[in-house]
Amino acid sequence: MLAYYLTLPFLYLLAWLPLGVLYVLGDIVFVLIFHLARYRRAVVRTNLQNSFPEKSPEERARIERTFYRWFCDLLVETLKTLTISPEEVKRRVRLEGEEVLRHYHDRRQSVILVMGHWGNWELGGARFSQIGLHQLFVIYHPLHNPGFERLIVRMRTRLGNRLYAMEETMKGMVRDRHQVTATAFIADQTPPPERAYWTTFLHQDTPVFWGTEKIARKLGYPVLYVGIDRMRRGHYVMRIEELVPAPKATADGEISERHTRRLEEDIRRKPEFWLWTHRRWKHARPPGVTLP
Repeated sequence: MLAYYLTLPFLYLLAWLPLGVLYVLGDIVFVLIFHLARYRRAVVRTNLQNSFPEKSPEERARIERTFYRWFCDLLVETLKTLTISPEEVKRRVRLEGEEVLRHYHDRRQSVILVMGHWGNWELGGARFSQIGLHQLFVIYHPLHNPGFERLIVRMRTRLGNRLYAMEETMKGMVRDRHQVTATAFIADQTPPPERAYWTTFLHQDTPVFWGTEKIARKLGYPVLYVGIDRMRRGHYVMRIEELVPAPKATADGEISERHTRRLEEDIRRKPEFWLWTHRRWKHARPPGVTLP
C-alpha cells in the first residue's frame, strides 16, 4: 500500500498534463524500453515471426519498431483516461456503427461486445460511455493490490461504465438482465488449454475462451464486433459491426470462429497496433484435440 500512496499523486499529476505533453514522455519511454531495457523484445520478435512467416525480416522489424512506438503511446493514453473529459474522448475517438447499437437498444435487447487488444481499448470504453444507449459492463481481472485495484476501477468507471470481475461475469449478467446492457469481452486472452476452444489464429494453434460463445448462446444476446482503429497519433475510430445476430441458432464453435477470424483480419491489416508483448501462445494443444 505504501507504493500506491507514493505513486498515486505522481500519476494524477501526469494525467492532468495535455496529451501532447504526455506524448513527449512516451517518446522518452520508447527509448528506455526499446533500446535500453529491450522490454520483451524476444517475445515480440518470436510472435511476429510465427504470425507472419510470409513477411521478410525487414518487414517484421518495421512492424516491431512501430509497435513499440504505439505501445508507449498506449501507456500514456491509458494514463490520461484518469482525467480525460467526455468532450476530449469524443474528439479523439470517432464512432462508426452507432445504428447497429441503436437497432438493438430500441428493441431493449442487450448485446455482447467482442474485441481484442488492438487499438486503444481503454479509450474505446471511454467513448462507448458517451453514446448514451446500452449500459456498458467491462469484464476485468481484479488486482491483488487493493490500492491499485481502486485506481483501475476508478479509471474504467469514472465516465459511467461498470465492471464485472471475470469469475462473476455470468452471475452479474443474469442479475442485470432487466437492464439494456452491453458486456465487453476481450477475446484474445489465453485460457487454460484443457478448457478452451482450439483453432488457428495467425498461423498458430490457439486456445480461445469459451465464455463469449457460451454466454451469448445461453442468454440469446447478439454478438457485435468492436474494432478500435488508430488513424493517427491520439486519434482513433471505433467501429461497431454486427457479427452474430442469432447466437442460439449457431453450432458449437461457430461464434468463437467468427470473432477470432474478424480480429485476425484487423491484425493482418494493421499488425503494429496489436499487443505483441502478450505471451498469447504459451500453451501447446492437448493431445486428441482437433482443429476446425
